[in-house]
Amino acid sequence: ATDNPVPTPPFRGTRVVKGIQLKEYASWLDETALFRGQWGLTKELIESEGRPRLRALLDRLRTDNVLEAGVVHGYFPCVSKGDDLIILDEDGNERTRFTFPRQRHGRRLCLADFFRPEESGDTDVVGLQVVTVGSRIGEETARLFEADAYREYLELHGLSVQLAEALAEYWHARVRAELGIHRGDPDGLDGMLRTEYQGCRYSLGYPACPDLEDRAKIADLLQPERIGVRLSEEFQLHPEQSTDAIVVHHPEAGYFNTGVRR
Repeated sequence: ATDNPVPTPPFRGTRVVKGIQLKEYASWLDETALFRGQWGLTKELIESEGRPRLRALLDRLRTDNVLEAGVVHGYFPCVSKGDDLIILDEDGNERTRFTFPRQRHGRRLCLADFFRPEESGDTDVVGLQVVTVGSRIGEETARLFEADAYREYLELHGLSVQLAEALAEYWHARVRAELGIHRGDPDGLDGMLRTEYQGCRYSLGYPACPDLEDRAKIADLLQPERIGVRLSEEFQLHPEQSTDAIVVHHPEAGYFNTGVRR
């Protein structure tokens, strides 16, 4: 659809938020991904070992003040042209552009399809965000690894990765609220994790936007060094417990695979 309402963002440009407390985003933790994916626990061990260990680790993180959660996010005017998403400046001139792959079969979707085409004469809006839980937790996991405390290392590392994802989900919900597209959000976390809401959050490196070099464009727009996040020469985010995303408001946006890998 190209006639869906374009929401009005609360501001243009970027904002930095630091000092986000663990209690604000811990409830967004995907426990299945943590227990089964990161920790490798069977169903039988989740209740007897997984949840007690999780509670103890979260209490420790609160007490030791290891987390430094921060977000830089922004809203930018944009239009699409073919496979390109063109970010505009306030005068309507091109600031930068992303070129996304298109599906070779099926609906032949491309991420650019979810934005107003340039020839429509309308201007759309795209959200961008980078979140991090900081470098201290990475330093702590490195200390455990060097001390040969491998179980503790794997548990804390897995939790830190999932907490970064939880922070990203929490902030995406904030973005939906700011754009006024949150009224159909599900009540429970399960529905949230199944993306049963309007819009979608696409992280760089995933099937719809596989080109990691695009991270440099996001970094140029958001300047994530303001929250302690930098981009390596291999286009990896540091600290590791950080994620970036392109946030799309279109009601038909969803995850899809283009078959292109980078």
